[in-house]
Amino acid sequence: MQTIEIRHPYNHDHIPAEPVVLVLGFFDGVHKGHQKVIETGRKIAQEKGLKLALMTFNHHPSIVFQKEPAEKMRYLTSLEQKKELMASLGIDYLYVIEFTSDFASLKPQDFVDQYMVGLHAQFVVAGFDYTYGPKEIANMACLPNYSQERFEIVTVAKETLKGEKVSSTRIREELENGNMGAVQELLGYPYRIDGTVVHGDARGRTLGYPTANVKIKSTTRLPKEGVYVTEIKVGNQWYPSMGSIGRNNTFEQNRPITVEVYILDFHQNIYGEQVSVRWLHYLRGQVAFDGMESLIEQLKKDEQDTRDYFKE
Repeated sequence: MQTIEIRHPYNHDHIPAEPVVLVLGFFDGVHKGHQKVIETGRKIAQEKGLKLALMTFNHHPSIVFQKEPAEKMRYLTSLEQKKELMASLGIDYLYVIEFTSDFASLKPQDFVDQYMVGLHAQFVVAGFDYTYGPKEIANMACLPNYSQERFEIVTVAKETLKGEKVSSTRIREELENGNMGAVQELLGYPYRIDGTVVHGDARGRTLGYPTANVKIKSTTRLPKEGVYVTEIKVGNQWYPSMGSIGRNNTFEQNRPITVEVYILDFHQNIYGEQVSVRWLHYLRGQVAFDGMESLIEQLKKDEQDTRDYFKE
């Protein structure tokens, strides 16, 4: 997969000259609904002998439209994760558009001329709710007026699960409730965050539960605070583990949220390493314990519950 980063106005020399099937969307989470749109585009590309291109943005449009501070946004997938998922789904060209005020001010016709026709789309594929400007005049039903028969349009119907639309909003709600099974069903894969192992308080070591303290980007969306069954990727291997999202209130009140992972039967020093953590199952909420003994007792139970989960 070739990634092509674009800042408006772009240089036409940076655009591959061949005709493509162009898939459009922001794709936060790359969930089953998104996958259906991409799969539709891939089938057309295979049938017509065309390359498959996908266009997304470097950050959420609301940062420009609603003047949201970029650091306050929380994403289901980072741009790096999105690239990885797109490559696995058979995308040939990934266009990452820098969503600037200039780009946001494009009229619908200019957007179609420059970012559909200009990217050599023979087919444009998008979800039923895709917009490219004010939704009253720039929705999928309006697109034939702007396309002027220069490309074919394929609108993908909504994907549902248990009678409800599969959406990034629904996934965020399930994350807030710690419903990791539902999150995985909606995504089609386990929810994952990436980060770097940094030095923490080393308190876990004194409790007999040394943890990897994972520093994440401020824009990462975390599941509900609590203790989870997890898996952690160190190097190229996944290890069973027990993850915690919380403030360690047993030792001090109002601490910042930390992500800590206890890796079962693991004895390597991994400070400074890049890791990925999959959040598989919510075990319990965070509790302020009345002392070390009751905390250790609970950690032993959590460890046993984690081991039982992997046995099943």
